[in-house]
Amino acid sequence: MERSELVELLTADGLRLLDSLPPYPSKDEAVRLVGRLRNEGHSPALVAAVLTQSRLRHKAVGKFGPFADRMLFTEAGLEQATRLPVAALHAGRFARAGLTRVADLGSGIGADSMAMASLDLAVTAVDIDEVTAAIASYNLAPFPSATVRNEAAEDVALEEFDAVWFDPARRTAGHVDTSRLASAADYTPSLDTVFATAGRLPVGVKLGPGFDRSLIPDEAEAQWVSVDGQLVEMTLWFGPLARPGVRRAALLLADGVHHELTADGDADDAPVRDLGAYVHEPDGSVIRARLIGDLAVRLEAGMLGQGIAYLTSDSATTSPFASTFRVLERLPMDEKTLKRTMRERGIGVLEIKKRGVDIDPAAFRKRLALRGDRSATIILTRIAGKHSALLVERVGH
Repeated sequence: MERSELVELLTADGLRLLDSLPPYPSKDEAVRLVGRLRNEGHSPALVAAVLTQSRLRHKAVGKFGPFADRMLFTEAGLEQATRLPVAALHAGRFARAGLTRVADLGSGIGADSMAMASLDLAVTAVDIDEVTAAIASYNLAPFPSATVRNEAAEDVALEEFDAVWFDPARRTAGHVDTSRLASAADYTPSLDTVFATAGRLPVGVKLGPGFDRSLIPDEAEAQWVSVDGQLVEMTLWFGPLARPGVRRAALLLADGVHHELTADGDADDAPVRDLGAYVHEPDGSVIRARLIGDLAVRLEAGMLGQGIAYLTSDSATTSPFASTFRVLERLPMDEKTLKRTMRERGIGVLEIKKRGVDIDPAAFRKRLALRGDRSATIILTRIAGKHSALLVERVGH
């Protein structure tokens, strides 16, 4: 969204028009809606702005639920925004630690600040981008304990705050078509600023789940977060925001239920063992947190192969931290054999999982020329150093 579009939108008439629109229309309906709005005398810029917001609100429901219908977004701001349930967990850390005056540096459209303000924390959302700061002001307007500043995070005097939340920009500047920054050295604010601040104030910082683990300070609690099976972030907590004795954590959120695996450091991998009756695929948060060994103990399982993040066991023990599969058949990873097996079983829909093999699942699936009305799952991996295909079926938790 450009500044001119925002000016058109942030008027009584513009916001009223946005709120009057029907649910986000199909492509054909959108064309007719544009014509109707133009015939009613609305400017092309305003029509474009309200339709863009309608589309983004529809897209934002997955992150913000019903709150999305009363928020404003940019394309990039929505993509980078914290999901509201996760933001609520962030805010809860500050509240439980008794920290009440929080600077949200790199606030984006204000998702984390909204969660903090909903707990009556005095939060100041700061963003260097003028349009993003204006949108954050709109989103935070219902919260009397929230304020917004349009300035660089490095320029904020922190004496008035008792804690800081950082969400460094990890993508190129702009509101659409941004790209991920390749190096953590290019984040804004910089990691040097983040870690220096953590030396004098309680700090939380949101980072990507693939953040270079070698850069994690020894004193920080590192928590990887997975939502409905999707790994969404890694958060570092410092000072009283970090839990005593916890340096690694894998947190799962699914259907409103939380599960967490914690440890005082990386777990040793379980020993490699022969293929058992079951294979377990750890959640991405467990893999990133390097807690596979702890999960293996819970599942009475061993590693399927050295350096391959699959576990195997003889028992059907399940866990929210892993997807469990019953092994139906072990096959060579040979296309002719697999093609014949799929045809004999009448399999027309195939889920392909892989680790430790260099295969494009989409291209591989196409080459199998699947036909039939049954579905199946195969795991392509290495067992005892040999490429193998496991025909499996899911086991419920």
